Amino acid sequence: MSDLNNLNGKEEQSKNEEHSEKNLVENTSLESTESTDANTSEAEEENQSVATSTSDSESEDDGVNEIDESNAEDAEDEGHKDRHTIELKAYDTMSLEALAIELERLLRTEKVQAIKTHVEGINHEFKNKFQALLDEKKEDFLNEGGNEIDFYYSSPVQKRYKAAYNDYRKKRNEYYQNIEKNLKQNLTDKLEIIEELKGLINVEENINTTYKHFKELQERWKNTGPIPRDKYNNAWNSYHHHVEMFYDFLHLNRDLRDLDFKHNLEQKLKIIERAEELAKDDNVLRAFRELQELHKMWKEELGPVQREFREDIWNKFKAATKTINDKRQLYFQEIDKVYEKNLETKLEIIEAIKAISEENITSHNGWQKKIKEVEELRESFFNAGKVPIKENENTWAKFKESVRTFNRRKNGFYKDLKKEQYTNLQKKLDLIKIAEDNKDSEDYEVTTPLMKKIQSDWKKIGHVPRKDSDKIWKRFKAACNFYFDKLHAKRNAANKEGLEAFGKKLELLDTLKNLKPFTDKEKGIEQIKEYTNQWKELGRVPNDKRYIEGKFNKAVDDLLSKLEMDKNEVEMIKFENKLDHMNTEDDNRDLDNERSFIRKKIDEVKSQINQLENNLQFFTNVDDNNPLVKEVHNNIKTHKEALDLWETKLSKIKELY
Repeated sequence: MSDLNNLNGKEEQSKNEEHSEKNLVENTSLESTESTDANTSEAEEENQSVATSTSDSESEDDGVNEIDESNAEDAEDEGHKDRHTIELKAYDTMSLEALAIELERLLRTEKVQAIKTHVEGINHEFKNKFQALLDEKKEDFLNEGGNEIDFYYSSPVQKRYKAAYNDYRKKRNEYYQNIEKNLKQNLTDKLEIIEELKGLINVEENINTTYKHFKELQERWKNTGPIPRDKYNNAWNSYHHHVEMFYDFLHLNRDLRDLDFKHNLEQKLKIIERAEELAKDDNVLRAFRELQELHKMWKEELGPVQREFREDIWNKFKAATKTINDKRQLYFQEIDKVYEKNLETKLEIIEAIKAISEENITSHNGWQKKIKEVEELRESFFNAGKVPIKENENTWAKFKESVRTFNRRKNGFYKDLKKEQYTNLQKKLDLIKIAEDNKDSEDYEVTTPLMKKIQSDWKKIGHVPRKDSDKIWKRFKAACNFYFDKLHAKRNAANKEGLEAFGKKLELLDTLKNLKPFTDKEKGIEQIKEYTNQWKELGRVPNDKRYIEGKFNKAVDDLLSKLEMDKNEVEMIKFENKLDHMNTEDDNRDLDNERSFIRKKIDEVKSQINQLENNLQFFTNVDDNNPLVKEVHNNIKTHKEALDLWETKLSKIKELY
């Protein structure tokens, strides 16, 4: 018999007790009856009394039934107990990769028989989340025009998880194969002990010898290892029945029986004392786990007590058990409230996704914004926590359907957009064919306008699929550049005037460099314009001599910088000179590039102005003379002046088209 003194310091780590423990199957009948008294009539009276007490307190027995069922599970293999000390994490909030890593960690650090509940939770979440991902990938594949029979998708995290899960199944199977033989043998041994107990009754030998044999059988029973879980309660009930029968037989020697009764009473009072202490413990899960051990000792290691004490001590033990179980049920009720709140949050998220799906989104940027919003809602759903078990599957199904509906609309939009892009692709391919067919042409009068026109048409055509964009642009640009480079080379070779113009421009450039600074601003500007006109009238220079244009522009810039002029005025004179030069070219490439550059600068300056004006909103109650406010206003003014200059430049360049 175990000594209850060892229980005083014993506390199990059960802060991570799984919620589903409260749903243990309650199919084990309450074994509340104690042994009968020395004669049969007293035994019948006692059994009837306990039966009546049991029928009056079915609600009290629910907790006892749960304890019996859990003890039956632990009886199969004591390693099962460890499951109560292993943290059950919020698997529904974990990513696929995090779930795979957690499964690997459990296999590496815990006993395989103790992680069944944990692995089931991980496996449930992984399968659901991966299936949702698979559904999305499949829908995207079909929207791209793929055939369902050709769809296939796998990922490294799936392979990693499968490897870990298969490792778990292998270890679990190996473990249970190893203990199966022992479980069966232990069951056989316990059934033999029961048969020997039967044979003790009415045996014709000294009662002391028989009692000694009985005590040996009790010790053998206690020391026999685990048996199959599904046989545990039946085996114990049968064993307990024949123990009671033996105590009925002991009426021939009341001294031996009373000695046992006394010992059992002392130990059971210690159990009651410890149970009453646990009833005051605020850690209800830890208290319940230790209470299971107390019931196991009461049931498996201790026999009956004197008739007059039986009902009283059992009621005391049962009362303490009820207090602990009531606190435990209240604890789970509070958890249920949290789960109900989580359910409300998740249902709100689902409705938010549905609402986004019903919006009329007609642009790529609009869809990109909504895709980001839905992704954030998905993340919030996964982080919202657990919901009641009965609602879990239904909530998950609603969530998947809401996301699937959004994806269908998104994919439908991009499917239509891709149709338009493929139409644009064909248009650009047609232009490429024209460019490539004419790039070798030497009929420059006819071909040059044609090549300029297809360049203009190209810009008017919308987007094409991204995978084709760079490739077709390179083909088109190569054909156009080939033609215009050939045109320029031919003109340079045929135009002797270009070399003459180069010589004259060298002389004019030397003249500019040797000019003394102008003392009169107006005359200086007029003189510079005159030199600029002379430069243009000298004509074009060969392509390999065009660097002289840059030198001329620099010389003009130096002269202008020495005049006391508004910087914007100087800038516009320089810009107009630059445009005059660009406008003498045979194609519009330089003009096009300059226009694109100016538009980009306008957008940048506008963005900076908007940002500065937004910053002013943070100074609602600050005086305008505040240094920070004044600095922001000055910056806005500077940027607006720059914007005016860029817009003036853009209007100038538009006049040339």
